[in-house]
Amino acid sequence: MERPQPEITTTDHQLLELIQKGDRLAFTELYNRYWDKLFTVAMNRLDDEHEAEEAVQEVFLSVWQRRSTLQLTHSVNTYLSVAVKYRIINHLDKQYRKRRHIDHLTISAPREVDSTSQWLSEKELRRQLEQSINNLPEKCRIVFLLSREEQKTNAEIAAELNIAEKTVEAHMTKALSTLRQTLNISVPLLIYLLEK
Repeated sequence: MERPQPEITTTDHQLLELIQKGDRLAFTELYNRYWDKLFTVAMNRLDDEHEAEEAVQEVFLSVWQRRSTLQLTHSVNTYLSVAVKYRIINHLDKQYRKRRHIDHLTISAPREVDSTSQWLSEKELRRQLEQSINNLPEKCRIVFLLSREEQKTNAEIAAELNIAEKTVEAHMTKALSTLRQTLNISVPLLIYLLEK
């Protein structure tokens, strides 16, 4: 007997149940249902068609690969929207780190001999700071970068990642505390490095 194909009336939840059982038709239906919306979100943030397509493809690939263990606490719509936002943030983070690396390579050394050691110390501290940021737990790092790189408020970050504002504050506190302890520097020096 032929398996019935998912119809348009199938709910997202029903599709997910079928996908968890390995139903490719249900997966195709979910893909078709959300592709345009997720691509629009990615395109608006990345402003690059190829990179936007790649981000959305990665999200759907992840859903399929993790189908048997996927447990959603929110709607499929919310899950996919947040997942694509995480992919975008990770992509922007990689771009930022690459740009910072190039900036470091192109900085010309200070002319005054007296300032050379100070410049080297600060450069090394910045390198350690970047490394420490990259070593933060993923959600903590994403919240920190949204705050630092995109100057978003806690409320904006909470709305974008679909988490409570208190959770954002907790991530920021943890990030700053971890960075300060890892680098063994004072709060004013950490703030100075983050603002430059």
